[in-house]
Amino acid sequence: MPKITCQDFNRILESEMSWASDLEMRLERIEPGLAIMRLPYHHNSTRPGGTISGPHMMMLADACMYAVVLGLIGQVKLAVTTNFNINFLRKPEQTDLLAEGKIIKLGKRLAIMEVSITAEASGKLVAHATGTYSIPPSVDE
Repeated sequence: MPKITCQDFNRILESEMSWASDLEMRLERIEPGLAIMRLPYHHNSTRPGGTISGPHMMMLADACMYAVVLGLIGQVKLAVTTNFNINFLRKPEQTDLLAEGKIIKLGKRLAIMEVSITAEASGKLVAHATGTYSIPPSVDE
């Protein structure tokens, strides 16, 4: 069982990450080491040329990594991104984006993850991200 539910994570998005909540981003599925998030298509997410902007895809990938981490360690809100890399693979259609995040390695202080972002309408991979999160020491350490 994951250490956080979709409902709990979505509450965090609503109460503490208004930038994600404003765009109706939400966690749809969580398992230990896996999270799937949705970023609904909004016309204000596009950049010139009609493609969904890179910053919106980066936001989705980073939030998905956060969900993966919290699914493994619980509501440790001070887990933070220390490294982030993204490759934009193709122009996404004007459709919802789905992010699938997976753990690569979980240590005591660092979590390394990857996220694949697909365009829902075509199922095509539009971006791939990797990142590292720093996990704060527990209070009893």
